Amino acid sequence: MLEVRGLMAGYGDIPVLRGISLHAKPGEILLIGGENGAGKSTLMRAIAGFIKPSQGSVLLDGQPLTGLPPEKVAQSGLRLVLDGHRVFPELTVYDNLRMGVAARRGDRAGLARSLEEIYAVFPILKEKAKARAHDLSGGQQQILALGQAFVAQPRVLLCDEPSLGVAQALLPPILSFLRRWAEGGTAVVIVDQHVKISLPYADRAMIVQRGEVVLDCPAGELDQRLSDMHEARQSAYAES
Repeated sequence: MLEVRGLMAGYGDIPVLRGISLHAKPGEILLIGGENGAGKSTLMRAIAGFIKPSQGSVLLDGQPLTGLPPEKVAQSGLRLVLDGHRVFPELTVYDNLRMGVAARRGDRAGLARSLEEIYAVFPILKEKAKARAHDLSGGQQQILALGQAFVAQPRVLLCDEPSLGVAQALLPPILSFLRRWAEGGTAVVIVDQHVKISLPYADRAMIVQRGEVVLDCPAGELDQRLSDMHEARQSAYAES
């Protein structure tokens, strides 16, 4: 299980995260929403080791990850798929997928199975196995980035804005794939500014505002809880 406790981080003297805590259990999808600039991507990068927190802790199955460099965090079983289709553009699709297997050296049979699974879900990756990644569309590059992570078989997957720059037709297969992945025992955390796209696939939902968690509830309750928050604010505004 991924546990984040009182995480504070930022850029230089600019604070972004203000004591965020969360947990993500194996077999579930946690959806984190919030407006642009709320701190969602900073949170993902701090958990994955790309940003050093000023306070707080990150634990995976009770083992501390706080302060470890990204490669050590990845070796521990946590994988971050960044927004913007971050792949190796000059490498082929197949070589990009192979880049995800550093943690599985010696497990050739397991690697072969994972490749067949990802090819079965996204046949385009097999069709374009010899193509350079920069020749793929934005949505295909996003699929490739997910494929890299899947081949590595992490215990926790962080997925930052999977819908960003992706054609609408590709979103259901991507999100369904993440749903099945979670049901296989992986803890999946999805960050998405447009929560309604990912909400039907999630188990729990959190809303982040100005670097703080303002709502944490079962996914099925999110719409009502957001409506209640809006009404409470309108009432407070009317009384002021």
